[in-house]
Amino acid sequence: MHDIIDTAVAAGTFNTLAAAVTAAGLVDTLKSAGPFTVFAPTDEAFAKLPAGTVKDLLADIPKLTAILTYHVIAGKVMAADVVGMNGKSAKTVNGAEVAISTDGGVKLNGTANVIKTDIECTNGVIHVIDTVILPA
Repeated sequence: MHDIIDTAVAAGTFNTLAAAVTAAGLVDTLKSAGPFTVFAPTDEAFAKLPAGTVKDLLADIPKLTAILTYHVIAGKVMAADVVGMNGKSAKTVNGAEVAISTDGGVKLNGTANVIKTDIECTNGVIHVIDTVILPA
């Protein structure tokens, strides 16, 4: 078992996320003891953003960091823990809340579907999402 960063890189479907985490200087944090719960957007999720968005974010580190930390919750939250959270929200590392819905599958903020759950890592867990979520 590997840490969150090494697990994501090894998967081969989080190249954009890995580049963004590196650019934002968050690698050491996500390799630390944690534990963390990461809602990890796939490369396809980043590709759904308007053209030029990723390039613009890579040039705006404070905004990039705010978005990336909006995908992280302190602590290890497994899929079974989310079942009773329908209509509730969870505080992210960036300080903002993310809304959780469990009607017809787990969704974040009504837009991002959790498409794979419980990828356990030495310092937390990754849940794969199909859309990049943005703080208000």
